[in-house]
Amino acid sequence: MRRLLIRPGAIGDFIVSLPAMEFLRTKYTEVWAATKNLPLARFACRTRSILDTGLERLGLPGVEAPPKLIEELASFDSIISWYGTNRPEFRRATEELGLPFKFLEALPPDDCKLHAADFYLRQAGGSGQAVPHLPCPPSSRDFIAIHPFSGSPRKNWPLENYIQLTEHLKKLAPVRWILEPGAAAPRGVEVEPPTEDLYELACRLARAKLYIGNDSGITHLAAAAGAPVVALFGPTDPRRWGPRGERVRILSAGSLESIETEQVIAAGKELLL
Repeated sequence: MRRLLIRPGAIGDFIVSLPAMEFLRTKYTEVWAATKNLPLARFACRTRSILDTGLERLGLPGVEAPPKLIEELASFDSIISWYGTNRPEFRRATEELGLPFKFLEALPPDDCKLHAADFYLRQAGGSGQAVPHLPCPPSSRDFIAIHPFSGSPRKNWPLENYIQLTEHLKKLAPVRWILEPGAAAPRGVEVEPPTEDLYELACRLARAKLYIGNDSGITHLAAAAGAPVVALFGPTDPRRWGPRGERVRILSAGSLESIETEQVIAAGKELLL
């Protein structure tokens, strides 16, 4: 069976969907997603950026969808899509064209009690606890990784706290500040040279003896790569969106400023034992 999985969304959205996508894979599986997430689809036979497909034109009033796109979509036996779920005109177009689409919810409903990864896996027909995993080559763990950024300022523990934390952790192991590929470092802050893509970054994080970061896609990446993770959560509910991995500790507070540096150090030391 030729199956296409279409998964838009940010880094964290893609990572918590990995167990569902791996459950859905067939002998030939193709993945369309955001460009930066494509290297994380290690199970896929082929990947494409959604932006390069013309998919957004399908169903638009007065806009003809590219014939090549329709021909390509029709070549699949099954299309599982988190894209277009809430676009009635898109869904209607797929039905009128007879395309083999099945739509899944891109976000858990507000009243959902499940972790997002479990929600996506259940939608796909799976069961059990969903734990994202990225296969990275085994290596020694010789440094502490810190990623003090996220997609929203309100999810960020104060930068000065990370600087203070770094000074404490230097006594335990070398500390490296990590950036997302393509991101710029804040002025006056020394960071590791960026990796080419997210999978390369995952393999770098897999070599960390400890990772500390905010509620961010890179924190999900570190957990999926197998690094021991301390995740700092503020306004987001970690019961739904917390990273999952072999060794993950989440410190959660309504206000990130109320998380003390000493708490983070203590949590990190527990994982270093």
